[in-house]
Amino acid sequence: MTSHIMPTYGRLPVTFTKGNGVWLWDTDNNRYLDALSGIAVCNLGHADPDIHQAICEQSSKLIHTSNIYGIEHQETLANQLISLSGMDNVFFSNSGAEANEAAIKISRKFAHEKGIENPLVITMQSSFHGRTLATLSATGNAKIHNGFSPLVPGFIHIPYNDIDALHQAISEHSSVVAVMLEPVQGEGGVNIPADDYLNQVRALCDQHDLLMMLDEIQTGVGRTGKFLSFQHNGILPDVCTMAKGLANGVPIGACLAQGKAAEILTAGTHGSTFGGNPLACRAALAVLHKLKSTGLMTQVEEKGALIKKQFSEKLKTNNNVANIRNKGLMIGIDLVEAAPDLVQKALDKKLLINVTAEKTIRLLPPLIIEPDQIELLTDTLADILNA
Repeated sequence: MTSHIMPTYGRLPVTFTKGNGVWLWDTDNNRYLDALSGIAVCNLGHADPDIHQAICEQSSKLIHTSNIYGIEHQETLANQLISLSGMDNVFFSNSGAEANEAAIKISRKFAHEKGIENPLVITMQSSFHGRTLATLSATGNAKIHNGFSPLVPGFIHIPYNDIDALHQAISEHSSVVAVMLEPVQGEGGVNIPADDYLNQVRALCDQHDLLMMLDEIQTGVGRTGKFLSFQHNGILPDVCTMAKGLANGVPIGACLAQGKAAEILTAGTHGSTFGGNPLACRAALAVLHKLKSTGLMTQVEEKGALIKKQFSEKLKTNNNVANIRNKGLMIGIDLVEAAPDLVQKALDKKLLINVTAEKTIRLLPPLIIEPDQIELLTDTLADILNA
């Protein structure tokens, strides 16, 4: 059958029809272990009964009105996010890219209120912030830039996890107004910075009156063992963006702000037709309730450590494995030489994985994964790599 979908994805030869927990089934009823969670989206797995019930109940009542009216579930969700994060307020959108667009707009308006006409935002090499024109310009990856020039001006990219490079960039550019980065780089290869790196970034931003803007789109909603990854460092950013796992597959994004950043966007300066609609917010509320009532987040670091331990044991004689690391249930396995057919080989073994930054196997299993499923995951992937 001829496809009329734009060929923007290199799709794998499989179509899924149903899911349950960590499992997905294809059109031939083959079962797969999902170790990717829709790229950190389905943190609670597939077909969670509480999420299902919340969506069904809300869809029978009200899906959409408009943000020119009050939205009860949006207010409730905002209150819960502020309570969980320590931030002051939130703007709701439909995706992570849109949440990052809101963050970039905050930085621009912050700059103009300070009288800076050509502001700069420092972002990191190997970062990923989205596919819209502004967010791909913020992204520190030349491959994503290719073919889309002229890019949106106002971004400079420096090495990640290099506080000296940040200090130098701030010193050399008087119009810097913000630093935008991921607490752990996901698309860039599961790059985990030094334990105190975010604290040092926070200190420099305070020293120079810059906004610290953290992209928690992949790291948030419990993925690293805290609700937001910056909470491992005991700091608060000025702006924090979320999406992916927030509603377990229902599209939603959120841009949280605190302090001076929370006062910048006012009536008429930003908006969204669908952002924070009743259905998306109800699904997100169900996710937050599940996370809090089950204690899932408290298990994430232990599960991540178990996965790393098992891979370390099962791959210890594999000369093509350079490094294994994790931050909670963000797991990266660096290969010495790229294995371009690895994702397909895993698919053949009914395992869903991802390879990013050419040589890094990225695993983002659902937070609900159990020890026996971890054993199956590590056995299957280790067998493929050792073969």
